[in-house]
Amino acid sequence: MSHRVRTIRVLLALALLLLTGCWKENMSSQPKAKPMQESDFFADGTTARPLVEGTVARGDLELDSHLYRGFVDGKPALAFPEHYPTEMDGPFPTRGPALRAVLTDGQEQFTIYCSMCHGDAGDGHGIIAERDFFPPPNYQLDRLRQAPIGHIFDVITNGYGAMYGYGDRISPADRWAIVAYIRTLQMSQGIPAQQLDVPQKQRLEDAQ
Repeated sequence: MSHRVRTIRVLLALALLLLTGCWKENMSSQPKAKPMQESDFFADGTTARPLVEGTVARGDLELDSHLYRGFVDGKPALAFPEHYPTEMDGPFPTRGPALRAVLTDGQEQFTIYCSMCHGDAGDGHGIIAERDFFPPPNYQLDRLRQAPIGHIFDVITNGYGAMYGYGDRISPADRWAIVAYIRTLQMSQGIPAQQLDVPQKQRLEDAQ
């Protein structure tokens, strides 16, 4: 008799467990609205609601057009953003206390993202171009040497021609560092001898 009672108790316990599992609330099947689902509740017929006017994602305000887009008053910037550690001598950056660190970062970012197409020297003979892809222009072309630095920043950000944009891959600070490094590449291969300082002129004479 005791064995039969124990069996009944075990069966009842199992039944209770099964019933509990059936009654357990399933959040995946509760009433809800899925993204882009139709809705009779809203006048526009969709569950997706527009953002409140003026809403900005945290960290994405980017009001400084010069810093984030390379434009000033709707035109490509002629100078680096305010407080950037370099000044301009014509279209090229000049020495500054923190310029070497910026150029080191710019060279690193250029090597990672740009050199495979543009080449280490910016001559357009990167490894991609050597594999029969259409080569990018040489940075030493007059039109690129004289192009506003804001134009170069905009091309890095949004792309140009066959080149896609890197705005979602490279931070604004690193994009400006790449711009400074590109200008340095241009300057290093085309600077007039009279603009060199004495040690540089001496190294040039020694090399000849």
